[in-house]
Amino acid sequence: MSNSSSTEFCPESVLLTGSSGFIGSYVNRLLDYRCAIATRTFDSKSSNSRQLLMSNLIGSKTSSLLNEIQVVIHLANLAHAASYTSSELQSVNVDLTLTLAKKAAKLKVKRFIYVSSIVVNGINCSDSPFSAESQALPKSPYAKSKWDAELGLKKIADETGLEVVIVRPTLVYGPNAPGNFGSLTRLVSKIPLLPFALTNNRRDFISVQNLADLLVTCAQHPNASGHTFLASDGETVSIKAFTNAIAKGLNKSLIQLPIPTSLMRFAGKLLGKSAMVEQLVGNLEVDSSNLKEVLDWVPPYTMEESMAFLKQEK
Repeated sequence: MSNSSSTEFCPESVLLTGSSGFIGSYVNRLLDYRCAIATRTFDSKSSNSRQLLMSNLIGSKTSSLLNEIQVVIHLANLAHAASYTSSELQSVNVDLTLTLAKKAAKLKVKRFIYVSSIVVNGINCSDSPFSAESQALPKSPYAKSKWDAELGLKKIADETGLEVVIVRPTLVYGPNAPGNFGSLTRLVSKIPLLPFALTNNRRDFISVQNLADLLVTCAQHPNASGHTFLASDGETVSIKAFTNAIAKGLNKSLIQLPIPTSLMRFAGKLLGKSAMVEQLVGNLEVDSSNLKEVLDWVPPYTMEESMAFLKQEK
């Protein structure tokens, strides 16, 4: 975590939503399970001594625990959006987020950290990397829900003085990751063949360990307020290099077959999987320079070091 962090920060001042999720579990661990967590139902197996029911948190009731909260890290959302309707995405990703932020502002919580997604900018970039100043181009219902939540949070910040920090991660990888990374890891584990020998695209990623560290830094650094950060490891690689790194992390051999990218895109179009193929073979670079400039933050783990954690995957 950044050495420029506020000395007044303590994990007990944080309320974490989505603590049981892939990213949230790492943030919770980094906070040594000392933060309060918001859950849908009481979790008797949780290591956190302070739990709040989300229904009570966003309702009219107010727990005395909230008097101790200075920072909310909001991770709870509906991801993998193909499984959800637009109304479900609106209800959870937008309405729940904004209701929680308004409640936080009313209770004089200082800072609200919202974990958005790089898909707010688009699924690929052509000429130059995305930056915090790039135009938003949300193309899917999920991306639109994340963008609408961002806009609503900025309005709340303007109206109430609540400090809002927005983090848009690139694809997050790590042990037991869901989505495309989980699928790639299973493929590399079971089938030592992938079609990326000719794919020399440029993509940015972020490990879950690095993202968790960044979110905790955003919770405590005095300069984070009001910024949008595009989160990455700071190592732009091709999908060929990325999958080779997965194989190395798993101690597996991998053969890359020379399949033309155009053929993969054609197959994706025929199978109705164009978006998925593009997320693998297209370019998606981000300018994460303001992480260093504003927070003095650099990723604590290299990609190779992060991939070594895959050996722990169960």
